[in-house]
Amino acid sequence: MHDSAVFLIEFGAIILGLGLLGRLAGRFRFSPIPLYLLAGLAFGNGGIYPLGTSEEFVAIGAEIGVVLLLLMLGLEYTASDLVSNLKTQYPAGLVDAALNALPGAAMALLLGWGPVAAVVLAGVTWISSSGVIAKVLGDLGRLGNRETPVILSILVLEDLSMAVYLPIVTALLAGAGLAAGSLTLSIALGVAGLVLVVAVRYGRHISRFVSSDDSEKLLLVVLGLTLLVAGIAQQLQVSAAVGAFLVGIALSGEVAEGAHHLLAPLRDLFAAVFFVFFGLHTDPASIPPVLLPALALAVVTALTKIATGYWAAKRAGISAKGRWRAGGTLVARGEFSIVIAGLAVTAGIEPSLGPLATAYVLILVVLGPLTARYTEPLARRLTRGPGPAQALAADDTIPLTEPEVTLDDQDAVGRA
Repeated sequence: MHDSAVFLIEFGAIILGLGLLGRLAGRFRFSPIPLYLLAGLAFGNGGIYPLGTSEEFVAIGAEIGVVLLLLMLGLEYTASDLVSNLKTQYPAGLVDAALNALPGAAMALLLGWGPVAAVVLAGVTWISSSGVIAKVLGDLGRLGNRETPVILSILVLEDLSMAVYLPIVTALLAGAGLAAGSLTLSIALGVAGLVLVVAVRYGRHISRFVSSDDSEKLLLVVLGLTLLVAGIAQQLQVSAAVGAFLVGIALSGEVAEGAHHLLAPLRDLFAAVFFVFFGLHTDPASIPPVLLPALALAVVTALTKIATGYWAAKRAGISAKGRWRAGGTLVARGEFSIVIAGLAVTAGIEPSLGPLATAYVLILVVLGPLTARYTEPLARRLTRGPGPAQALAADDTIPLTEPEVTLDDQDAVGRA
């Protein structure tokens, strides 16, 4: 009984605090994500007042938060949208891997950590945070923007790449060759492909099965289906986020609109819990010794992510403003980077890798919402002048990229 009371007090204080921080951020028209993370840092391991009783529940809530973020993002697009974007954007995925994985590998080798640590740190710096970026897109009202499908394509390519990357890393950390992980890799690729085929070919049947005039039944079926697919995907070494996203794109029409309306409050609640959970598991005392290399790596890979998004959006015919927004939005790292670093820490290959990865992710998960908001205005200011300004203005008049859709307009946007 006492533990139950303490749990209710702790979790209630967390939710109340998140609400107050969200109101504070909203007053200044700022994303609340950095405030959520700093709150978790203050009350986590080594913080002001570590929480204990509610920690396990918060951990489960954090996993649900990531799943719901990706489900809601998937509901914005149809399966045909996804296939079309992947076909046109796969070169951007290759550029993304080259520009953002190589700096991490180079840093590990410069620090003398060896090739296995280099492969791990390459993954940490390569993968953007789908959870953070999905929340930022919603907070800034950019889900309907023309550059958002480009961002989404890159994120999906990254997440799908994890189906190949994670089994390889696991085999390397275990001291086995690539052949030892071939079975796990084959299963992961098969599951990812199967889920994608089902979403594309049988999406209408899934929507018909899920559809209900009763909001309670619709909520339970959609949420249950999403968690089930996400759990199976994760059990088979495929990202739970990928499974949730594919469930979202498999739903269409009135079912997608109804699910979006019903799940939006749950998404906001559990997404906030996810960011607090990340901060709770970061010990402030482990950050200072590795702060300089983490900061250097963060600066370099923030620039390479901006370059990646700019190039991909330009290739898709997006205006200059949209290119800068795409690049700035991709900067944040988060859940996948921590998972990858955690594998290395468990294997004990390099004691400093965990703290460096934590510091690196903390820097970019705080910086990411800022770059998403301010990269485009800053670039516009820096390029102001007769030549660049005229070019920018001319580019913005391209019919393909205008008009942009704001939060107020999204309800009027039909699904393709």
